[in-house]
Amino acid sequence: MLQVIGKRLLMLIPTLIGLSILLFVWVRNLPGGPATALLGDKATPEAIARINEAYGFDRPLVEQYFTYVGKLLQGDFGTSTVTGRPVLEEFATRFPATLELAAVALIFAIGIGIPLGYLAARHYGRFWDHSSVVLSLIGITVPVFFLAFILKWLLAIQVPIFPTDGRQDPRINATHVTDFYVLDGILTREWDASWDALMHLILPGIALGTIPLAIIVRITRASVLEVQGADYVRTARAKGLMERTIRNRFVLRNAMLPVTTTIGLQTGLLISGAVLTETVFAFSGVGRFLRDAIFNLDYPVLQGFIIFIAVAYSLINLLVDVSYGFIDPRVRVQ
Repeated sequence: MLQVIGKRLLMLIPTLIGLSILLFVWVRNLPGGPATALLGDKATPEAIARINEAYGFDRPLVEQYFTYVGKLLQGDFGTSTVTGRPVLEEFATRFPATLELAAVALIFAIGIGIPLGYLAARHYGRFWDHSSVVLSLIGITVPVFFLAFILKWLLAIQVPIFPTDGRQDPRINATHVTDFYVLDGILTREWDASWDALMHLILPGIALGTIPLAIIVRITRASVLEVQGADYVRTARAKGLMERTIRNRFVLRNAMLPVTTTIGLQTGLLISGAVLTETVFAFSGVGRFLRDAIFNLDYPVLQGFIIFIAVAYSLINLLVDVSYGFIDPRVRVQ
């Protein structure tokens, strides 16, 4: 298993090198050059000259690239042109919020998606099957921002069960240790703060997790239907094994391989696709910060976000590959 992890980490190197080249070329080919893009309306010849000298844009491209890579290896992703703070510091401040939201969305998607997909396959062609197919189609086709507005209007405004926006009620004097608000409330035993933070996560978590839920239902249903018709399942039934044993040991375990791959991909999408959800619910995470960076043409933030998502996807794929060996010992990842 350690060899598998080592190989996957080594494969991450050429991926990041290729990405760094693409980002380097992209920034250098912005309209008017990187200095003009950074300065915007303040792009006077004198200001452009100062930026070119400060950032080394007037040096040879090869030297610029290796300087750029050297800064990335040191954790220097640049400075936000809007806030004036290091990009890595901005992400470290906001990432816990996005990770909390993605975790709630993933729990919602997996907790409902896998059982519903299994029930649909078990009752193929009947009510549960048709209902799950219809619900999954609705979940895929309804835009996230529209569902977020509907949930907010219905369950936070018309029937005020959940908070309308934010991460936590500002009137609560909460102690933040890790910036994971739910966890902080547990660690400090401030149960009201933890509960309030969780309530703020429910609606955006449901909105964000709906599309992964629909996809997991479809993949689980298809996978279980395929496994149920396998020879080893029919042999197990012919030998008189208990249905619970057949379900847990033969059907679910073997059906989980494609489902695990889907969950891994959806986890990366949850982290990178929280922009609309965080905007609707005024959730101060990476997604909302990225939206502001797009509107403000904050290119250092955009570069840092792309690199961050690439690393996150690679690490998630590594966890998926490693999990194959635990789900099915016959699988040997090379």
